[in-house]
Formats: sequence, C-alpha cells, structure tokens
Amino acid sequence: MFLRTIGRPLLSKVKQTTGIVGLDVVPNARAVLIDLYSKTLKEIQAVPEDEGYRKAVESFTRHRLNVCKEEEDWEAIEKRLGCGQVEELIEEAQDELTLIGKMIEWDPWGIPDDYECEVIENDAPIPKHVPQHRPGPLPEDFYRTLEGLISDSKTKIPAAAATSTDPQLKE
Repeated sequence: MFLRTIGRPLLSKVKQTTGIVGLDVVPNARAVLIDLYSKTLKEIQAVPEDEGYRKAVESFTRHRLNVCKEEEDWEAIEKRLGCGQVEELIEEAQDELTLIGKMIEWDPWGIPDDYECEVIENDAPIPKHVPQHRPGPLPEDFYRTLEGLISDSKTKIPAAAATSTDPQLKE
C-alpha cells in the first residue's frame, strides 16, 4: 500500500529539461493543465454559444482536459495530444485564457445585423514600393492554347450535329 500511494510518484519518470531555452520543467504539469483547462471552459461561457470561436475553444479544450484526466504520466499526455511538450501546452493554455479575456473585452461578435460599413475611396496614387497584388501577364503559350481550344470546340460542334444521324444514336 505504501509503494502505491507514496512510492509511485517518487518512482515516476522525472523530466530533467524541456530542451527549449527559457522553458522550465513543470513537475506537476498534469495538475496545472487540468486546472488551466477547467478555468478555460469556465471563462469561455461568457462568449455567445453560436460563435465559432467558442465552439473551437470548447472542443479542443474538452479533448485535452479528458486526455489529462485519463493519463497519469506526462509522457502519455504528450504522446496522445501530439501538440508538443506539457510545458508548451501550459503556455498555450495560459495564452488562451488571456485571449478569452481580450475577446470578451473587444466583443467582436457584438456587431448589429443592420450595421453598414462606411467605404472610403481615395484616388491618391499608390506608391511604387507598395505591392498591388495584381497578377502579371500570362505567357503567350497560354493564349495560343486557349485559342486552339476555342477554335477546336467551334469546329467540333457542327461536326457533332452532322453525326447525330448516325444509326447507333437513333436506337
């Protein structure tokens, strides 16, 4: 009984380093993740239910929370989630909590249905260093191929009408 309750945590694998500069090992990463994911699910309730952001956050957070609850070992959590190390997952969860607070503050879904966006037109010339994202001219081969296809289709259409008297088509 002693080994199961007290010895197992002592005998479990201990992560020495994350291998990422500036990212320290979190010895109780599973508990931290469970806490962060629970907070995330609680915070996201302030976002309207029909918003895609809420649906996406709830979906992946519930999945990650379930994996953390099912697995005891940090290696198993990392392997099942496939999203990096547990320390990286902790940073992501903290960032998501921060983002949820900002999204609630910004209220991007609070735009009324009858809102009309004002379009401001400016005829000022565009500086040469600003890309205009206009495609360049197509190669000459493209135009020759296009002309060939158009001319072929014109000649085949009347020919197809003439062959409609074929006895096989009448049956």
